[in-house]
Amino acid sequence: MSNLPPYPLEKYQFKRALRPFSFGVALTTCLIGITAAWQQGLLMPLNALLVLVGGLLLQAGVNLINDYSDIAELGDSAQEKASLVAIRRNFRFGMLCFALATPLGLYLVFDRSMALLGLFLVGLIGALGYTLRPLNYKARGLAVLLVFWLMGVFMVVGSYVAVGGSLNGLILAQSVPISLLVSLLLLSNELRDYESDKGQGLKTLTVRAGYERARGLYLALLVLTPLSTLLLWGMDMIPAPWPLLAALPFMLMPLRYLNRPPEERRPLPPATGRLVMIFGLLFCVTIG
Repeated sequence: MSNLPPYPLEKYQFKRALRPFSFGVALTTCLIGITAAWQQGLLMPLNALLVLVGGLLLQAGVNLINDYSDIAELGDSAQEKASLVAIRRNFRFGMLCFALATPLGLYLVFDRSMALLGLFLVGLIGALGYTLRPLNYKARGLAVLLVFWLMGVFMVVGSYVAVGGSLNGLILAQSVPISLLVSLLLLSNELRDYESDKGQGLKTLTVRAGYERARGLYLALLVLTPLSTLLLWGMDMIPAPWPLLAALPFMLMPLRYLNRPPEERRPLPPATGRLVMIFGLLFCVTIG
């Protein structure tokens, strides 16, 4: 067992493990795909409902299994034993979420396209591999990169195809701004937990790069989001993005927490989650 200090028990409370602030990821990525299909007159309402439910179940599942790799670091103290019970409880609920999402995904595959099966399988493996060995790409410093594809691009494109669309370059391009914010949200978690992750020997991207560089990456992703949106507009891939101006205050709010000490950095992920939600909904208004 590790001689490192244990994680605080509150980290594994069900509500905190569920991370409700991150549900905006699944909701907005799915809605962007649904809105794009609706704008093109392709929307299938029942499929749209199933996509939203399935997306939220997958997001909940990913969140609830997130801490499973911490088991290897737990010892025999009363607090650590209680943490072990909480982690395993959360893990079981996470797997239940995946089990509930599976038949919804299979229905969409058989109703729409077998091509979705490969997309869903890659997404499911990616979700399970977030913290589970042998993949455990969170500990390999790959989470920020992979969620761009798994919880960003794949969710938008998969939703679009599932509700009536066909894979094309336009929907891939339209998925980029929100996917950048999905990576931003994951990075905000790593920045919040930098000191505890480093103390536990967890090699996230932020631990590997150091806090200053990771903070620079956060700022870069934040700037790239509106720049990529303007590029889409300049290439006539989206209408004029004026509704997105309302998201600018929410882009500034998380910045107040980046330079604060660890105990004052906890609001960073919720503030970033609000940005994901607001930007994603306004992006739907823009393309709709």
